[in-house]
Amino acid sequence: MIVYYDGGCPLCSREIRVMRRLDRHRRLSFLDVTRHDVGDMDRDALLRQFHVRGTDGQTVSGAAAFAAVWRELPALNWLGRLATIRPVAAVLEWAYRGFLRLRPRLQRVVRRLEREGEGV
Repeated sequence: MIVYYDGGCPLCSREIRVMRRLDRHRRLSFLDVTRHDVGDMDRDALLRQFHVRGTDGQTVSGAAAFAAVWRELPALNWLGRLATIRPVAAVLEWAYRGFLRLRPRLQRVVRRLEREGEGV
């Protein structure tokens, strides 16, 4: 599975570090779309929200992409399976879309704290 992420986003980079640590079986491949060729993918779309491409070649985005990653991580597999239940998936997608609206402000806060040495 290829995990596409925005390496310029401090929130995204932190999340990817957690995923890397949890990926004990090395099932995930991480691609920073700000630094690498994304092939036939739309770079702007990849920067707007989280995407993964499964081994079957299918690409999913948003909360469904997180659920797909969670299913690959032994510690979070239960959460990934839970996220496939229709009402749960809908709530997660709603929450993710809300996060996307806040993301630019949260990025600024994290960057400011990092500059000030807070090390969020």
